[in-house]
Amino acid sequence: MFGAAELIKKHELEKDELRPLYMDFQATTPMDPRVLDAMLPYQVNYYGNPHSRTHAYGWESETAMETARKQVADLIGADPREIIFTSGATESNNMAIKGVGRFYQAKKRHVITTQTEHKCVLDSCRILESEGFRVTYLPVQKNGLLDLELLEASISPDTSVVSVMTINNEIGVKQPIDDIGRICRSKGVFFHTDAAQAVGKIPLSVTESKVDLMSISGHKIYGPKGVGALYVRRRPRVRMEPLQNGGGQERGLRSGTVPTPLAVGLGAACSIAQKEMEYDHHRVSMLANRLIQKMMSEIPDVIMNGDPEQRYAGKTSNACTSASLEPSYVLRAIGADEDLAHSSIRFGIGRFTTEEEVDYTAEKCIQQVRRLREMSPLWEMVQEGVDLKSIKWTQH
Repeated sequence: MFGAAELIKKHELEKDELRPLYMDFQATTPMDPRVLDAMLPYQVNYYGNPHSRTHAYGWESETAMETARKQVADLIGADPREIIFTSGATESNNMAIKGVGRFYQAKKRHVITTQTEHKCVLDSCRILESEGFRVTYLPVQKNGLLDLELLEASISPDTSVVSVMTINNEIGVKQPIDDIGRICRSKGVFFHTDAAQAVGKIPLSVTESKVDLMSISGHKIYGPKGVGALYVRRRPRVRMEPLQNGGGQERGLRSGTVPTPLAVGLGAACSIAQKEMEYDHHRVSMLANRLIQKMMSEIPDVIMNGDPEQRYAGKTSNACTSASLEPSYVLRAIGADEDLAHSSIRFGIGRFTTEEEVDYTAEKCIQQVRRLREMSPLWEMVQEGVDLKSIKWTQH
């Protein structure tokens, strides 16, 4: 039951219909209306099972599914037959790491990744460790970039797969995947990259980068939630053990009926991204620079996490894992002190962000940081040149 005050407050919120500004485009993106337009017919009129090959309803859905498969492939320079539809990047990452690791485990039982990967990659590696695999979690440098010499030295004859994400989901650092792909190919090791934050935002070519497996997410590129894809190279062929079995759909690698509306949505999102990538990148870069310049010119002692050059413009700084009070493991991996990790915030800018929203966000941040610093005796000490780390605090 609501009390009178709660009911009044609830009514005021419903009446005003005010919502916070959205500056978290790395968590998810709003669906592009053009994507929804492409999906709707397959939700209502063309509802056949794309794997039913004995009647027109199935043929219609299969044609739409294969068109979407080509749209995804074209965005990353792949063959459509190399695209496997999944439920999202988490499933794709699980399939790539566990699937390749288990298929080649008779001869190769070593996997390499980095300490700043997405949790689903790290957890997949831990599962393999529990099965007797040896996993190397490579540290990154203070700028967030992987040391390529360290990677090369870590590869051994029993290494089956190296997994390094293209753009980090927290600090926006862009890894040198061309160089990583070249090293892996020269050593006869498969290279997997989680490209959920990169696909549709920067130009990618799986052929030029020598990528063997690439994970893709629909809802990170203005498509629907619940769909993604895994690129699996055909030549040289990558073999993998499926995680789920059944009807043998998707080249036997991912059994289950492909949801045609979601696949169509992913394809449409990829097609739009390919056409508008250059414009989107220019505009997002402009807005990101605007936000950074406004805040850093008004607030002293602001630190940007990650490499200032090798980064995707739409990500600025960082945020802690929102379900935990623990500081971000990514920030700890780049050597950030615990107090810096706790006081970081991530801003995500995207296709539908406006200049007014950027300006408002910057003004509010400047205002609140000033207010908090005025209240803080620690800030006064910093201003006086005191090194807070040198102080030995006592408890009473």
